[in-house]
Amino acid sequence: MTADTSFDVAHLAHVELLTPKPAESRWFFEELLAMRVVAEDGDSIYLRTWDEYQLYTIKLTASDAAGVGRTSFRASSPQALERRVAAIEASEHGTGWTEGDVGCGPTYGFTDPDGHAMAIFYEAERYAAGDEDRPALKNQASRFPGRGVNARRLDHINYLAKDVEANGAFLRDALGMRESERIRLDSGKFAAWWFHFSLKSYDVVYSDDWTKHGNRLHHIAFAPDTREDILKAADIFLENGIHIESGPHKHAINQTFFLYVWEPGGNRIEFANAGARLLLDPDQPVVEWSEAERRKGQAWGMKTIETFHTHGTPVV
Repeated sequence: MTADTSFDVAHLAHVELLTPKPAESRWFFEELLAMRVVAEDGDSIYLRTWDEYQLYTIKLTASDAAGVGRTSFRASSPQALERRVAAIEASEHGTGWTEGDVGCGPTYGFTDPDGHAMAIFYEAERYAAGDEDRPALKNQASRFPGRGVNARRLDHINYLAKDVEANGAFLRDALGMRESERIRLDSGKFAAWWFHFSLKSYDVVYSDDWTKHGNRLHHIAFAPDTREDILKAADIFLENGIHIESGPHKHAINQTFFLYVWEPGGNRIEFANAGARLLLDPDQPVVEWSEAERRKGQAWGMKTIETFHTHGTPVV
């Protein structure tokens, strides 16, 4: 039975992306994805998708190498934040309290066993649209941009990990995440593990890092409105010289319609549309896929490409 603390985390809040090409990466997110810059601080800029209720969606930071900086989660209440911090502290993976980043209140930092930097907070500043982006409908955060990919929101993050089981079990226990699907190899080990916080089919994924380097990013994903938006996105990226790695196609796992590209800094970015698939059952059984089943490829038969298992950031 689902524990009453399984909803302590409301959602994946925002992600810091590291890029060795800050100007080119900014162009990708601001112009091609139609994201808005809301703040700048030193080597970092803060950008938001058009229907993000919080101040920002990603923090783009100049760095020597591409990769993921800190991933932040929003707790569902002050009491939920206290419970999650207690669980993290008990694991001895906590790094302590800070004042919080732009638009966030007191924030507790921690790492997973692989070393990925993470944080959890509750107090959040809501975005206030101005005259230049005030929506016609008061129940959306800002005006629909009507250009480029029109990324609506951050959907999920997929980490590369040396040990999928150790990292997945830690976040499951520390944040109260619930499993949705997983891949079990013939050896008994997990090749990948999907988790969710609420009704979405997944918010966080751990995938096996074939290099065993650890502390790397597989991808972050943005959600547009429809499958057709993803087909249009492929044309936009083609015209603008963006490397299209895989798709458009449909995943077998969680049935997401997808497109993978590499932004100019080298980070893999997915555009994902899960259609109408929601996990409404609080005791949804975990779906497990075998190595033989995954060898069949994606939903419509396209084989998983080699770079999907080897490319991550930082590049090793």
